[in-house]
Amino acid sequence: MSSTTQALLFALLGAVLGAGVVLAWRISENQTRPRVTAAPALPPGVAAVLSVLRSSALVVDASDEVLKASAPAIAMGLVRDRRIAVRELEELVQQVRRDGQIRETEVVMQRAPGVPPRHVTARVAPLSSHLVLALVEDRTRERRVESIRRDFVANVSHELKTPVGAIRLLSDAVIDASDDPEAVQRFARRMHTESERLARLVQQIIELSRLQGDDPLDEPVAVAVDTIISRAIDENLTDAGAKDISLVHNGQRQLTLLGNREQVAVAVGNLVANAIAYSPEGSSIVVSARGGDTTVDLSVTDQGIGIPAGEIDRIFERFYRVDPARHRSTGGTGLGLSIVKHVAASHGGDVRVWSVEGQGSTFTLTLPRKTTTTSFETNALEATP
Repeated sequence: MSSTTQALLFALLGAVLGAGVVLAWRISENQTRPRVTAAPALPPGVAAVLSVLRSSALVVDASDEVLKASAPAIAMGLVRDRRIAVRELEELVQQVRRDGQIRETEVVMQRAPGVPPRHVTARVAPLSSHLVLALVEDRTRERRVESIRRDFVANVSHELKTPVGAIRLLSDAVIDASDDPEAVQRFARRMHTESERLARLVQQIIELSRLQGDDPLDEPVAVAVDTIISRAIDENLTDAGAKDISLVHNGQRQLTLLGNREQVAVAVGNLVANAIAYSPEGSSIVVSARGGDTTVDLSVTDQGIGIPAGEIDRIFERFYRVDPARHRSTGGTGLGLSIVKHVAASHGGDVRVWSVEGQGSTFTLTLPRKTTTTSFETNALEATP
């Protein structure tokens, strides 16, 4: 074999060996390099739909990993580290994946200590053989409103039962005492008192229902504060006179606020009536107004029994009574202050109270002020009855 042939053979053998080394190195590198698996693709259009949904939506794959979550779902805390953070929802997703049946349930999500739980409804359906879609709606506000409605109906039923039952018993007593004119008159007076209490309760329920149905004040009108205070005093003069209580109009005059005239009149009237109910005979109640830069404070100050410090935060709740026994004697309904609070909220204002037991209370209703008045509005205010 010639030297040339040998050189060619050695060169070819070197090339083969070199190629083998390179191939072995490539195979080894591929085996040691971590494999990247492609994520399952979402069905066409699903991602676009989820991005505009106002509901909380999740798409979960076969390994219970969240492939896609809408912004509300993340904000609600349904996803944590690409996993479903709510155990009940995760179990529901697994059940749907197993049998392909659409399921719907209500889930109570516990939150931080001291924070009310969140009530949600979840509807879970299969998207494909491996993907599952979960739609979650927050029903917390609806459940709270429903609870308030149930409590309101129960309280109304209880409050109506008291005067109605009393009138029935008194009517039976009148029949039995038909031959005793003095007893008939006594029972008749009590029936009149209970009927007035019933009428007042029904009227306040109607007022509260109407206030709750009113929309926020889009176009408030100018309201003369002096007229509102004078009306509240006039409407309560009879009750005040029965207890020899003097009603005094004090504070700044010629103030004008922005709001609903009837609602403000009802609120101030309720504050005056509440003060009369809890004031001793021969005392005085002061109704005053004070103007700020952008607000007007309407205050009612009495010399009554006052409110315990632990009860002040609850006095604006519907039907709440600081002293139920005293309310029965005064004929109170427990709705007056709730109406005041609702009027303040609908006007973007506030109501607050200062009170000391045995010294009296001051309720202050703060409402938006109208700082400038045109000549036309001035004439309209002066003509308001």
